[in-house]
Amino acid sequence: MRVLGVHHVALNVTDVEESVAFYTRELGLTRREDRPDLGIDGAWLDAGDQQVHFVQAPVAENLGQHFALLVDDLDATVTELREHGVEVSDPGEVGTSRQAFLLDPSGNPVELHQRG
Repeated sequence: MRVLGVHHVALNVTDVEESVAFYTRELGLTRREDRPDLGIDGAWLDAGDQQVHFVQAPVAENLGQHFALLVDDLDATVTELREHGVEVSDPGEVGTSRQAFLLDPSGNPVELHQRG
């Protein structure tokens, strides 16, 4: 087997449209219109060449699970999000890289990651 990368991450969310609004407006993802009818409420979004999928379902307890969005300027990203009223942790070092964390409207943790 040869893995080429991560295609998508699927998140349970409490409100699909609220999540779509947050991820598109605040985090800059774009909604895909090619999601087939899967018999459950959900949405697909593009995050660069990868995707984030939403499933309307109970959200797991926050035990440290998260996914990371790669950003080019963490300080500017944190400043912009805070100006929009989003609570974001202060950036911190992790190896040669930097990271900050936020919670989406459903309580899912999201890492913002800047490569070192």
